[in-house]
Amino acid sequence: MRFWIALILFFLLVVSGLQNSAYAQVYGLGFTSYEVVQDKRTGLELNPEKPFCLSDDFEISFEMSFLADRKNYFGYVVRLIENDTRNIDILYDNSDAVTHHFKVVVGDRFSTIAFNIPEADLFQKWNKIRLVFNKKQKTISLISGSQRFRYPFEPAHKGCYKILFGATRYKNFSTTDVPPMKIRNIQLLENGEPRHHWPLDEMQGTKTVDILGHREAQATNPLWIKKMHYDWHPLKTVVMPGPARITGDPTTGTVYVVGQDSLVSYRVATDQVQRNGYPAQHLFMDNQVLFEKSLNKIFNIHINEKQVTAFDLETRQWNRSVADSSLKTHFLHANKFYAPRDSSLYMLGGYGHLEYKDRIQKYDLRTGTWSILPNKDTLFTPRYLAALGRVQGGAYLLGGYGSPTGKQLLNPRHGYDLLYFNTKEGTFRRIYRLDLPEDDFVFANSMVVNEKDSSFYALVFPKDKFSTELQLIRGSLVKPQYSRVGSSIPFQFVDTSSFADLFFDNHTNRFVAITSSRTDRNQTRVSIYSLFAPPLRTAPEPTRQARSLGPKMGIALTGLVALLALLVYFQRKRGSKVTPTALAPVSEPVRALTAEPATPAPSLSVKPLPAQNCILLFGNLQIFDAQGTEITKALTPLLKELFLVLLLYSTRSEGISSEKLIELLWFDKNAESARNNRSVNIAKLKAILDKLEHCEISKETGYWRLNIDSSSIRVDYRDYLRLISAHQTLTKQEVTELASIIKRGSFLANQEYEWLDPFKSEISNEVVNTYLRYASSVSISDDPEFLIQLANYIFYFDPVNEEAMIIKCKALAFLGKHSLAKTALETFSREYSRIYGEEFRKDMPEVLHS
Repeated sequence: MRFWIALILFFLLVVSGLQNSAYAQVYGLGFTSYEVVQDKRTGLELNPEKPFCLSDDFEISFEMSFLADRKNYFGYVVRLIENDTRNIDILYDNSDAVTHHFKVVVGDRFSTIAFNIPEADLFQKWNKIRLVFNKKQKTISLISGSQRFRYPFEPAHKGCYKILFGATRYKNFSTTDVPPMKIRNIQLLENGEPRHHWPLDEMQGTKTVDILGHREAQATNPLWIKKMHYDWHPLKTVVMPGPARITGDPTTGTVYVVGQDSLVSYRVATDQVQRNGYPAQHLFMDNQVLFEKSLNKIFNIHINEKQVTAFDLETRQWNRSVADSSLKTHFLHANKFYAPRDSSLYMLGGYGHLEYKDRIQKYDLRTGTWSILPNKDTLFTPRYLAALGRVQGGAYLLGGYGSPTGKQLLNPRHGYDLLYFNTKEGTFRRIYRLDLPEDDFVFANSMVVNEKDSSFYALVFPKDKFSTELQLIRGSLVKPQYSRVGSSIPFQFVDTSSFADLFFDNHTNRFVAITSSRTDRNQTRVSIYSLFAPPLRTAPEPTRQARSLGPKMGIALTGLVALLALLVYFQRKRGSKVTPTALAPVSEPVRALTAEPATPAPSLSVKPLPAQNCILLFGNLQIFDAQGTEITKALTPLLKELFLVLLLYSTRSEGISSEKLIELLWFDKNAESARNNRSVNIAKLKAILDKLEHCEISKETGYWRLNIDSSSIRVDYRDYLRLISAHQTLTKQEVTELASIIKRGSFLANQEYEWLDPFKSEISNEVVNTYLRYASSVSISDDPEFLIQLANYIFYFDPVNEEAMIIKCKALAFLGKHSLAKTALETFSREYSRIYGEEFRKDMPEVLHS
């Protein structure tokens, strides 16, 4: 029996690990410290209801790191209180007089355990610490990396322990001394076996789930790390008299606000503001400012006047002033950058006097001369509201709004081309053109470019609204694809008096967005926001305690499914013929419109996913070989895309031609190079797929195909097609089986390819239509609980599906849950308004009588 328990616990740990792996470093609990008053500091109590009574050897382990740029790092990391009488603490002492800053305290004495974690690791990595209590040997052991320490300690025979992290408010063991730290993956083991595990991967709230022992921990003033990677955090608002301009220093994470008579500097890391006065400077309608680190200067670029002034951050003075000009051409929202190669400032495009500009202007800082460069090609058309990112040798320019003639009156339109401007040659090269989006958008002035991974980040927004939102996107420098990441930022857009910009703070590893707008009092309001990298692509799943019957039901069902799978596996290994009764999967749609308990899936027979020889396309792509080993990581990004092209085209048709394959994957190469690349990569893919039995690449019919023996390898996409291909009303059993397939997530959730979009769109439509067909075939009174579940399934793919909302509200009202029905309608209305920009006009009586 102990063997089976151990196997089940191991399985659950693996499942939790897979859940969290999607977020890599972006979860955990941050602890506010001395930067806030005592009652605002963060604490975590693992067992608020009752202590853990442990009669055998036990261990508490966790991963930790420190938050950077804080004033004081002294305080308690964790405290174990034994029988309310004795404390065992790990604390951090930042005194200069001590050589080992981490210490273990027992009662009123320092133990002999003292150690350090290298500073680079402490601030940039997760560091695992284990505190082991050995009752037989009467010792405490601490393990940190390769360091091991032991100290004599006699635990109480029947010790009951309270376990607290950070600020504690427990009896006479209270303290508000807490270092600014991050904690995650807390585990409590007894006799070497995991009993409790708190990943700390919540997004909101004060409760955090123990995925093994079902004990909820209580956080006070929590700073959830995952939330910091999705929600933009407002940092500071600066109001300046008259006009003001903004720029930023990516190296130190400093925002500069240039006003008429003063410069305001705001450092993101320290939240400090510095103001520096100077004689009045002219800020005209279309001038912009640009900070250049190599020169330690802020340049005020007067595009219309064709002059540049410089503010030296050493002397804190402007080199000169520019007189007003009577002639106003205007170059509003032009893009600009500094080129070290020729020590020049470049200005591209702009708008003014009902004309869009395609002018390429240059100011040589060495000679003080201004010139207009010839536009040598027709790629750079008149535009403004584009995004520019400087790189070595030139700059990338993305999108914008304009017209081929430059005339505002002659058919202006949005552009979505990515261009590269070479400063040496003075020429543009088109990389690609994005497909037209469903809703048009323009760009904030700058974008963040990372040539190492061929990616960029930019802020987009619609230009036809005053009260709008900025949205961060992540795109590719080589392929016409992008995805939205993070939440949105409120933005008031008025062409001539608003501005938005973006840069990456390398010091704190976060994106910084800046918006400016003019007030009716002739002031400029500048708002600064930050978002930690890497940003999450979509809103994370609601925290587990807000769902359904809570974590207990989910974990119990997961454990039963795990036990069943293991029983079947070992019975088969012994040659027994066992026909198990499979349990229904736990359905957890990401988009639940209300926080009421979700109805558990009905107990219908559903074929469980195999532990080996399977390919899973819903959620994250996963491939398991005959031994149950995941081989997905063996695929490079190109091999992964090649594999998916072959699989999907083989599943839905006879395969893919050589020409089409080259068009999709090697469109940027000449014919010979493309053929060579195709041959080499197909050979590499064949070598990897050899680990999968009954799966091979062929070209017998003249088309490239991935031949998979469906009797030996299970592909969830094939199971999906089998269910929906008939386009008929499914049975309840089939609906539940469909839910078991898509519960892992949307189709290839983390893969973004232009050719894949039609597959994703088709699947979303098919799933929604299939569920709605079933819902229309039954009466609300026949099965209200299952129809609520069905509505949640639909919201996963279409969060503003009105039919699903009506079904859910009617089913809740039938069950007498009128307040939950009201909440569902209100939540739907908010989401509807956010997406469509208009109010949802039906009230509850209209919904219930629809």
